[in-house]
Amino acid sequence: MTSVLPAAPPDVVEEIAAFGRFAASRGWIPATSGNFSRRIDAGHAAVTRSGIDKGAIAHGDVSVLALDEPVPVGMSAETPIHLGLYRDDPAIGAIFHIHTVAATVLSRRDEQNGRVRTEGYEMHKAIGLTTHESVVEIPILSNDQDTGALAAQVSHRIGPGAAVPGFLLAGHGLYAWGATAADARRHVEALEFLLACHLEERRLR
Repeated sequence: MTSVLPAAPPDVVEEIAAFGRFAASRGWIPATSGNFSRRIDAGHAAVTRSGIDKGAIAHGDVSVLALDEPVPVGMSAETPIHLGLYRDDPAIGAIFHIHTVAATVLSRRDEQNGRVRTEGYEMHKAIGLTTHESVVEIPILSNDQDTGALAAQVSHRIGPGAAVPGFLLAGHGLYAWGATAADARRHVEALEFLLACHLEERRLR
């Protein structure tokens, strides 16, 4: 018998939907791409369903899942990545995944290096550094259609308390997180800005 997944609380849905509207306005989630989540408590998270327009998220588009149970049918294939990050790091309160040109292109170009390195940007302060005289290395992980294996790769490579609150999947996009939805949004914005600047610098060389 198929069980009905519990819907997320309205305030949680609105936090997720607000980011979806913002990301859509920036062109970051084309063609129903991306996925978003927000922690509910120590054992549960609210996650967007598969195939929905992330710029027009409604109440039934976000379901509450247990962190330690199999992913139900109808959820995003990348849900195991979200659940694994929440299990690994209790400090994470929200995770946003977007598909941008800069994230996709740079993650392909630099996959062999295993990271995109930026240096000297004032925007480094938005992810917790105290000076522009710093280096940020955004990890790149190889993509995998087996998202269970991919989640294990993320757990092994990233781990709790990561120096950078995000990573790239090669040829895919950017994941970023924070203690709150507002923090996660700030980190997405900052990392995407850094990637866009870095891509433009390389184009102009």
